[in-house]
Amino acid sequence: MKYIAVKMPPPILEHLAGRLRQRRQALALTLRELAELAGVSERFLVLLESGRANVSVARLEDIGRALGTSAAALLSTGELVDGEASRGLSPGEAEGGAGGALVALLGLRGAGKTTIGGRAAARLGVPFLELDGLVAARAGMNLAALFEIHGNAYYRRLEREELARLADARARGIVATGGGLVTDPATFERLRRCAVTVWLRAKPEDHWRRVVEQGDARPMANRADAMKELRALFQARRALYEQADFVVDTSALGLDRSVDRVVKIAREAGRRDATRSP
Repeated sequence: MKYIAVKMPPPILEHLAGRLRQRRQALALTLRELAELAGVSERFLVLLESGRANVSVARLEDIGRALGTSAAALLSTGELVDGEASRGLSPGEAEGGAGGALVALLGLRGAGKTTIGGRAAARLGVPFLELDGLVAARAGMNLAALFEIHGNAYYRRLEREELARLADARARGIVATGGGLVTDPATFERLRRCAVTVWLRAKPEDHWRRVVEQGDARPMANRADAMKELRALFQARRALYEQADFVVDTSALGLDRSVDRVVKIAREAGRRDATRSP
């Protein structure tokens, strides 16, 4: 009988793999999203999370920063904390923290809610949620199937219920909302009561370009007037989006400065929430 020796990953790499998975899942980041934030390949992260890749200290620091923590914290055996905690600052002081605040991002598809929200949450070390994702998980199917089988009214009902669940749980962090949430008066009012709302504004042309760059050709499929329809939708919802607490013009600011602005809003909201806490 021939025995084959299976080489196990070194303990330190196995430990690091577990810490990475724990932190990434706590922030609700996919491997692809983390790869984009950290400037590494998705394949490299797969190897790293399985304990099969060596990583330089500098590269691990990049990954730690994208996760709102540090290389030292990822390698330690203590509780995972934000990057500045090792210098004596609390997680809230490191990036200002979002404290107990929930920041809700509004806007049409292509506004940048997932990209900007994910990056801002990673910097702050707080959870990032997508309301549509919670609805899909609740329904047990993707949104396309949900709309086809059950229709818009069922989707809106689940959206209201998932938002109520977040509000009742006093959820904190950053949540990306569906583009049409603002058209449901009761749901929008509930959101404005439980969260700091931010409209990620962009030119219709930028909305279009970003969606297409994500590999989604549906906006133009068999619709010669699709761009005209997008402009009309933008104008129809503009007055609703303008009711948000803050407006971030992503077309004017670009990605990095838009993330900076959302981080600042979340930080200030967290501080206000802290001063109201008993």
